[in-house]
Amino acid sequence: MSSPVAVVTGASRGIGRRLAIDLATAGYDVVCTARSSSARPGRLPGTIDETAAAVRAAGRNAMAVALDVQDEAGVAALADRVFAEWGRCDLLIANAAVAPPKPALDDTTKRWRLAVDVNVNGPFYCCYYFCPRMAAAGGGRVITVSSGAAVTPSFGRASYTATKLALEGMSQALAHDLSRKVAVNCIRIDVPIWTEGFDATLPGNFDTSFFEDAAIMTDAVLWLARQDLAYTGHVLTLGELRERGVVRAPTRAGRS
Repeated sequence: MSSPVAVVTGASRGIGRRLAIDLATAGYDVVCTARSSSARPGRLPGTIDETAAAVRAAGRNAMAVALDVQDEAGVAALADRVFAEWGRCDLLIANAAVAPPKPALDDTTKRWRLAVDVNVNGPFYCCYYFCPRMAAAGGGRVITVSSGAAVTPSFGRASYTATKLALEGMSQALAHDLSRKVAVNCIRIDVPIWTEGFDATLPGNFDTSFFEDAAIMTDAVLWLARQDLAYTGHVLTLGELRERGVVRAPTRAGRS
């Protein structure tokens, strides 16, 4: 395939869905992967099949693959399929994540392991199975998605804080390992972005009128995708990128 290919995890809704559609508009063919599919929909609205349909409506090719990123064999199979059918991966966005809502010591150890498996091991599996092939094909870019919670212990969800901070460190270490082959950068979301998943964890009377639209993530991702491969190992906040003029001014969240 001659068009660039992007793989987006957590693409059934929220930031992942928005990125998949906007990347299609920018000229990428998109692999949409998440747990929720038309065959097995989740509790919240949105499926990878709906996102893939929106990608095709934007004029690009789409591949919808149901996947839980904590399943190492499933991630390996995804990489095999992408390179077998499309022959390339230019951009990998590790967006899928979970945020168990309870304080860790009031929750189960099973939920702690879930956060580690999805938020840290999942992105690592993606890098493990995609990056060597990306490097062999001439290079590519990985963008991991962190949160302001990584540096906010008072966030109240220790598993989310710990795993997002670990993700940032892992991204920088992998950037070192993959220097001049695959650029690995991390975006730390330090402004409130409305998503179905985040909204579902908030109290019913919580004011989300100040939450922003996920379009600012598109601005950040497309900017990183245009940088030279030497631009790697950075943890960038949306606030910092806004000061640089990379991402747009605050826009109220869209809920379409």
